[in-house]
Amino acid sequence: MNTADLRLPVDVPSTALFTDHYELTMLQAALKAGTADRRSVFEVFTRRLPDGRRYGVVAGTGRVLDAVENFRFDDDVLRFLRERGVADDATLQWLADYRFGGDIWGYPEGEVYFPGSPVMRVEGSFGECVLLETVILSILNHDSAIAAAASRMSSAAGGRPLIEMGARRTHELAAVAAARAAYIGGFATTSDLAAGFRYNIPTVGTSAHAFTLLHDRERDAFQAQVDSLGRDTTLLVDTYDVAEAVRTAVEVAGPGLGAVRIDSGDLLLVAHRVRQQLDELGARDTKIVVTSDLDEYAIASLAAAPVDAYGVGTQLVTGSGHPTASMVYKLVARAEGAGPDAPLKPVAKKSSGGKTSVGGRKWAARRLDADGVAEAEVVGTGPVPAELADRQLLVQLVKGGEVVAREPLDVVRDRHAAARAGLPLSATQLSRGEAVLPTEYVHGASGS
Repeated sequence: MNTADLRLPVDVPSTALFTDHYELTMLQAALKAGTADRRSVFEVFTRRLPDGRRYGVVAGTGRVLDAVENFRFDDDVLRFLRERGVADDATLQWLADYRFGGDIWGYPEGEVYFPGSPVMRVEGSFGECVLLETVILSILNHDSAIAAAASRMSSAAGGRPLIEMGARRTHELAAVAAARAAYIGGFATTSDLAAGFRYNIPTVGTSAHAFTLLHDRERDAFQAQVDSLGRDTTLLVDTYDVAEAVRTAVEVAGPGLGAVRIDSGDLLLVAHRVRQQLDELGARDTKIVVTSDLDEYAIASLAAAPVDAYGVGTQLVTGSGHPTASMVYKLVARAEGAGPDAPLKPVAKKSSGGKTSVGGRKWAARRLDADGVAEAEVVGTGPVPAELADRQLLVQLVKGGEVVAREPLDVVRDRHAAARAGLPLSATQLSRGEAVLPTEYVHGASGS
């Protein structure tokens, strides 16, 4: 299945240069040494969650699959590498025929993860796997960070809808990925039309202060918007005096006005005043949308306010203070010989400073307590214990170079909601704390 099968209107261009120079350096040396074909296993994981986070969210998997599928070295790319002296002729010839032909396993997109969780496992020859490090990490680190922030915000919102509005606060392409990740994390809509076009995410829009300032009177601006968009539109009421704007908005649109938006001031106080005023004017069904640099803490502080929806921008697209998930891509096992059936040998870096890793090709399962609530993330090598056999987390994403697990985004979004609901209640607390589940390691044979 390719992107056209899901009726996505934009294909992904070649991703071959979304890589680091050192990956081609390693490839060239491995080809020269005769070890590039050695069977290898790489895993993506994080050693720790961002400070204060209780769980992580796997996001970006669908984009990774697109990126792997489109990792091709065309003539222009090869010419660039040759002219810059990045790789020798033998390596360039190898790259000209590059197609990832291995297997990829991973946590299903939308699933939660914890320190040490093998969120993605890439298997194949050393040469074909090592090239994918940067593109996989750049996607997973960015999207997982945004999805985690979105999940915390949607939890804090308590069922009230969230609008992603961060396109003006990040790179134009990152904004599209951020909108996708936010939707996975629980946001209902985006203001970014490119995200709506690419991923079929519902889009919404109101108006800016510039539209009000364009007109001689605030009333004229409201009238123009209502005449064009109908009474169900959302009017921005804090350009001048909020109380006067609310009165004018109801006079123009009538009690059937769709919503008003508040973008400044003490949102808790203003929201209560606006709600009272709307009710007194007979606009009891008119909703209140608040914006203005919201994060999960500000959203939680408005839980008791008469707010119907939140618009979030800067804090969302920057991961609410944690713009990366700090995932790494490490070789954890490699064949002891050149043959395809050579047994795997666990390998791991030994280092001080907290950068150690656990060798071996791993599985992961989530153990539940007697009430069906998750109580531990179990990560192991070798045989899977019988009691965890039906709780395994990794699914096959790519088999023999072919994508086998591409999914609609709504399926991913629903999966995240279910995964979060299966965690202990403390997972959604905004107070600082450690990961809500401990990671337990079960060591066995490396597996092949």
